[in-house]
Amino acid sequence: MIKAGIVGGTGYTGVELLRLLAQHPQVELRAITSRKEAGTAVSAMFPSLRGRVDLAFTEPTRDALRGCDLVFFATPNGVAMGEARALLDSGARLIDLSADFRIQDLAEWERFYKTKHAAPELVRDAVYGLCEVNRERIRGARLVANPGCYPTAVQLGLLPLLEAGVVDLDHLIADAKSGVSGAGRKTELNLMFSEASDNFMAYNVPGHRHWPEIRQGLARAAGREVGLVFVPHLTPLIRGIHATLYARITKEADFQKLFEKRYASEPFVDVMPAGSHPDTRSVRAANVCRLAVHRPPQCTGGGDTLVVLSVIDNLVKGAAGQAVQNMNLMFGLPETTGLEQVAVVP
Repeated sequence: MIKAGIVGGTGYTGVELLRLLAQHPQVELRAITSRKEAGTAVSAMFPSLRGRVDLAFTEPTRDALRGCDLVFFATPNGVAMGEARALLDSGARLIDLSADFRIQDLAEWERFYKTKHAAPELVRDAVYGLCEVNRERIRGARLVANPGCYPTAVQLGLLPLLEAGVVDLDHLIADAKSGVSGAGRKTELNLMFSEASDNFMAYNVPGHRHWPEIRQGLARAAGREVGLVFVPHLTPLIRGIHATLYARITKEADFQKLFEKRYASEPFVDVMPAGSHPDTRSVRAANVCRLAVHRPPQCTGGGDTLVVLSVIDNLVKGAAGQAVQNMNLMFGLPETTGLEQVAVVP
């Protein structure tokens, strides 16, 4: 059994992680920390976990996490980088669901996250946890940087095209929409029901924090830097991401077969039949990315633009589910263990 601890178990990502780990056959939950809720029973805050999680929240001390084989950080950006070294030295392995270790260029990270990085030496050792790309490296990793939600949807949608070298690398476009849970469990005016409901808006157009992470992953796939316009939107959904991706074709190929071949052995990427339009509820509460490839006609006849539709649940494949997928790889378990839940409809 994997003895697991969670730092920061009260946010949406934290409770999603609890939901998945509570039904995982090879995990024993040892500790769940929260400074604000220390002493409160987990089931008192989240009645959905009654009878499944019998722990109470504890202070996030080293003693609370002693004996854990694996520690998940489901914390705001900036927390994990200050605590990771001590836990690694104690023998634990770490999966960080924040952005602290995702971006290898420290200057770029500090520019977007507005703070000095506290553990630059660990950034070099961290393995980026996109399983469909780094599976073998993840197996031997001590520190995994769990990808962001937007980066997961966008990268999985564009990787086959960049790896095959069939599109213009300088003019990629990612038009992405997310439910409000992507902003976390916090009180902000724009996230209030009367603000977000019956509304739709773009945000952070000049530069979202996920932009350098996406570009880093796409550059690795392409073998050089790429040009990417990334525009996120807030939609009146609780959970879900829908990314509409545009790329100009530079080399003809059977694009449907290209995607099917690339993801043929991937348990959590579903390339849908040609002409499909995946929606967010088809992935709700499931650890899966559904993709569809389109080549719409243009007024001049043949279309030279490829459109890829990519949908995920931002809290599962975009966060907690992907973290569990990484854990399975790190501990030599079948990758699908504890992650075969069917999407919830309606």
